[in-house]
Amino acid sequence: MSNETPTIKRGDEYVVIFSGGPNDGRTDKRISTDGSWDKEITVLTAVDGKETMIDYNMASWRELGGQYHVTYTYDKADSEPVEDPEDRGGRQ
Repeated sequence: MSNETPTIKRGDEYVVIFSGGPNDGRTDKRISTDGSWDKEITVLTAVDGKETMIDYNMASWRELGGQYHVTYTYDKADSEPVEDPEDRGGRQ
């Protein structure tokens, strides 16, 4: 991996790996619309049945098997608040 972001073709697919937050460990596939990958992603996520907007920022990338894998980290400050399990008053 170098410090420079590679150029990918418009229409190329890349793998998104979520790190932290309610989507931790999940993956997704996205298609480049402009020859690069997104610097940040907002994901609509259901948390305890309530839809919440969760923000992730691009942290790193690597090439694996000819495909780019891009890791995005949870941005708690810019995301909608998510109720901590300890604050649910006995509800899980």
